[in-house]
Amino acid sequence: MSERGPATAPSQGSSPESPSAPATAPLAAARRTGLLVTFILGGLTALPPLSMDMYLPALPEVTSALHSPAATIQLTLTACLAGMALGQLVIGPMSDKWGRRRPLLIGMAVYVLATAICALAPSAELLIAFRLLQGLAGAAAIVIARAVVRDMYDGVEMARFFSTLMLISGVAPIIAPLIGGQVLRFSDWRGVFVVLTGVGLVLTLVVWRSLDETLPVERRHTGGVGAALRTMRGLLGDRVFTGYTLTGGFAFAVLFSYISASPFVVQEIYGASPQAFSLLFGVNSVGLIAVGQVNGKLLVGRVRLDKVLAVGLAVVTAAAVSLLLMSTGVFGEVGLAPIATALFVLMSAMGVVLPNTNAQALMRTPHAAGSASALIGTSSFLVGAIASPLVGIAGEDTAVPMAVVQLVCGLLSVGCFLGLCRPWRSQEPAAA
Repeated sequence: MSERGPATAPSQGSSPESPSAPATAPLAAARRTGLLVTFILGGLTALPPLSMDMYLPALPEVTSALHSPAATIQLTLTACLAGMALGQLVIGPMSDKWGRRRPLLIGMAVYVLATAICALAPSAELLIAFRLLQGLAGAAAIVIARAVVRDMYDGVEMARFFSTLMLISGVAPIIAPLIGGQVLRFSDWRGVFVVLTGVGLVLTLVVWRSLDETLPVERRHTGGVGAALRTMRGLLGDRVFTGYTLTGGFAFAVLFSYISASPFVVQEIYGASPQAFSLLFGVNSVGLIAVGQVNGKLLVGRVRLDKVLAVGLAVVTAAAVSLLLMSTGVFGEVGLAPIATALFVLMSAMGVVLPNTNAQALMRTPHAAGSASALIGTSSFLVGAIASPLVGIAGEDTAVPMAVVQLVCGLLSVGCFLGLCRPWRSQEPAAA
């Protein structure tokens, strides 16, 4: 693999101008509406955690209501995650060719329809199928939001904006389980999907009315499937881009193993109520947001991103080790408090790992933001989808599989960072 930037020179019909060049009229207009655009993009990136986390407190109830084992019901998470992974791989290149608005609006409309059907699913098999469709359509939100950021920003500015987005989208993991827990007080698990349908509909209308196109016609790619595949091959041929993509992907798998297993660990093993689980989940999300803001406001531009990323990966790995030791009984019988503390540390460290891997990868892809965003998202969601069923492989009565998956994925993330990114060779300036 090459150490230089990928072969992403624009195809015929694309402008060779750098994204750091003066903004075109649409980009200038988008920046002038900064706060509104920030909230819209935050809402789009919040859609996946809303789709996942609002549903988490209901997992044990769904298991009983549909008369299916926990491993089968966890596949409803895996299906949604796999759909988001594959959908990004298709929608990302589409947005490079047709612009950002049209694929986004189509994807959001299908998401609303699929979510409404999930509320009516009579069996686990149908629920899994429509969760897959929900994920495929919802992929448009996250992949295009990331591409829009790349259209408008570059370098340190982009890293800061990703941290700002984490503040907006990070509210979703806090409020989603809380909302889900409250919905379960007045309705059954189907009510969660009714609420998600309403959220998707509102977000679709806001995008339609207020989000302008950020990819000018002259910068779009005119090739078909072959051109998209060549662009992706060029991106993957860049060793450093691939390294950051895989580093973020395995880190996301650590996060998703927590998301998938924690409802059973906290509620079934430690006896917490759905509302208590929602509160603990929200506290962990506060940690992620707080560290993300420290990253964006204090660290980015003062400390090299690779140094911050290295510390974040070290903390994630250490937290995974402590969870494994506690869950295997090395420290004797432990209660919920030590487990919750280790999970809080792990989640908080994600506040520097995820935005910095995204920014470092996208900095290398000025002319193929949609395709690059698709590869970043697909790798993350596919690895997460594989990790999800593994955390329940030994049943509902042990947290050991969760801890093992987290440690293995954490070590793989560190290995990709050191082996492929080779941060000690980085020429990234530590700009003040």
